[in-house]
Amino acid sequence: MIEERVARLSSAPPGPVFSRAAVVASCTGFVLIGALQALYGPAIPAFRAEFGLSPSAAGLGLSAHFVGGVAGVLLFDRLYGRVGNRRILGSSYLLMAVGAAGFALAPDWPTALVAALLAGFGFGGIDYGLNQLFAVGFGHRSTAMLNILNAHFGIGAILGPAVIGAVGSEHYPAVFLAFAVANLPLLLCLRGVRNQVPVPAGEQSGGTGVLGRSLGSVLAVFVVLYVLHVGIEAGVGGWEPTHLETVGYGAGVAATATSVYWLMMTVGRFLVAPLALRFSAQAIITVSCAGMTVCLLAATVPALAPYAYAGVGLFIAPIFPTGLPWLNRAAPRARRAGALVIAASMAGGVAAGPALGKAIEWSGIRAVPLLLCGVSALCLAATLWLIRATRSR
Repeated sequence: MIEERVARLSSAPPGPVFSRAAVVASCTGFVLIGALQALYGPAIPAFRAEFGLSPSAAGLGLSAHFVGGVAGVLLFDRLYGRVGNRRILGSSYLLMAVGAAGFALAPDWPTALVAALLAGFGFGGIDYGLNQLFAVGFGHRSTAMLNILNAHFGIGAILGPAVIGAVGSEHYPAVFLAFAVANLPLLLCLRGVRNQVPVPAGEQSGGTGVLGRSLGSVLAVFVVLYVLHVGIEAGVGGWEPTHLETVGYGAGVAATATSVYWLMMTVGRFLVAPLALRFSAQAIITVSCAGMTVCLLAATVPALAPYAYAGVGLFIAPIFPTGLPWLNRAAPRARRAGALVIAASMAGGVAAGPALGKAIEWSGIRAVPLLLCGVSALCLAATLWLIRATRSR
């Protein structure tokens, strides 16, 4: 059964996976999913006022989105290879549009949560589908193209809150509706996406990439790397303002520094794209983890903290997109590996808040960069282990 499926997929006609128009549309799609994820937070004051919610209840909107995202990744991974790429991406855009529109027009909070869950399903399908196709669809340029793709996610994450801030959180329904409509033109560009799934060369030839007995360990450590680095990403984004205010900076400076951190994540992915054509994924991720660790250690010094956090954003930026092609080469026959690490990254973002919050209760706000530095050191250790474990037979 598996052999028949691989034969069917590998018999896809040669040719590019994406036309130029489809590449542009895909990057636009990532701007939209970045914006959607970032819209919930700034709109919380309006949710609370409209539906009479407590802070924790209002926070369930983003939680429902992430739950839907994880479910969407796993669901569409089941369909990947059985259903054409255009149908997967098209249904994902439609689900996200319907969910966003439903969230905008929901008459009560339970209905809004269901709509956020639905939008999350589409979000997960786009996140998984495009990352997976970019990881195998551009040959030696896949790492560079993945960094460019994910940089556009950062652009959306910056633009989303800016739009809410410009129009006022009370007008969030109009913003969500405009977002829903913006998804629809992307459906017209799906004709430029190759409909049959490209199969990595290692899978076609039957290679395993790593020794069979270590494959499970390699996948587990990749999952650990993704969970931990996304935990750092979310931890810095969530706690940097509080830490900076605690060590003596004003609220305005703290907020600006946090915006710079997210901006540097976006800039870092654009900067690493040309480097990915010259250096291996292993080298890029090693330098990223080492630099991230040094910057977090430097953030324990109050005078350096705002600049050090910006450095963290720069160094953490390439890890997510650069790791996927490495994973595909290391474990080409483990076809669900990409879905596993993408779902794990979302789970890491959800778990980071309460886990770090509990650690801060024990150690205090000033320990935030030191706690994250320890997690970053674990990322570096995981990377070095993976380099040894994924060496060619």
